[in-house]
Amino acid sequence: MAKFNHSAPSSSKASALLLYGRHPVTAAIHNSRRKISVLYATKETADEVKKICLEAKRDPHLIKIIERKEIDKLLPADAVHQGFVAAVKELETYTLEDICALADTKQDCHLLILDQVTDPQNIGAIIRSCVAFDTLALIVQDKNSPTESGAMAKASAGMIEQLPIVRVTNLSRAAEILKASGFWVIGMDGYATTTIDKINKSGKTAIIMGSEGKGMRRLVEESCDTTVRLPISEKVESLNVATAAAITLYELNKRS
Repeated sequence: MAKFNHSAPSSSKASALLLYGRHPVTAAIHNSRRKISVLYATKETADEVKKICLEAKRDPHLIKIIERKEIDKLLPADAVHQGFVAAVKELETYTLEDICALADTKQDCHLLILDQVTDPQNIGAIIRSCVAFDTLALIVQDKNSPTESGAMAKASAGMIEQLPIVRVTNLSRAAEILKASGFWVIGMDGYATTTIDKINKSGKTAIIMGSEGKGMRRLVEESCDTTVRLPISEKVESLNVATAAAITLYELNKRS
C-alpha cells in the first residue's frame, strides 16, 4: 500500500495554480495533458484521491494529506474544495492553426469566440456549456480575458480539461483567418433583425459573443458575416452571458 505524505504545503508549492473541488481535481488527474506537482487531500478524501490516481495511471505518491484548515489557507475564503486540491501547471493553449486543422476533418462544427468577457465564473460556465454541446473550441483575446484559475475550473465542473482553448492577439484578425478556413462568422447582437433559430446550422460556424452591456466591439462586429439575436421577450434587455451562450450553443448543436 502506498504511503501518503503528511507534510504541510510549502510556500513555493502554494503559489502554483490550484484547482479545487472533486470534479475539477478528478478531471485534472484524468487529463494526460495536465502536469500535476502535488495533490492535497484530507484524511477523509485521501483514499478516494488515491483510487482516482490509480484509475488514471497517476503516481499516488503525489498525494499529501493535510488538515482541512491548511487547505483552507491555500484557497480563497469562499472556495468550496471538498477536500480535493491539485497544484498544477496551466494547460498549454491551442493555436488557431490547430483548430483550423481540426475543423478540416469535420463536415459540420461550431466554435465560440468571446469578446472581452472577463468574469472567470462566467467563462467557466461557458466552458461547461461548450463541452455539453460539442463545441470545437473556445477562442478568447489574450489581453482582455482572464487566465486559467481555480474559480474558472470549478465553474466549469472540470470541463476546462476537455475543451481546446485558443488565446489570440486580435479577434478581428482571427475571424478573417477562420473565414479563409471555411467558417461562417456570426455575431450575437440584441438589435439584430434575424433570430439565431433562422440560420443555416450546417457547415462550419463561428459565433462571437460580447460582454454584457457593451456587446461586441465595433471592429469585431465588422468582421462578422452577419449578426443574429436570441428570440427573448422585449421585457428583458439581455441575459447573463453564460446563460446566453448555453442557449446559443444548444441552438447551434441542433441539426433539425
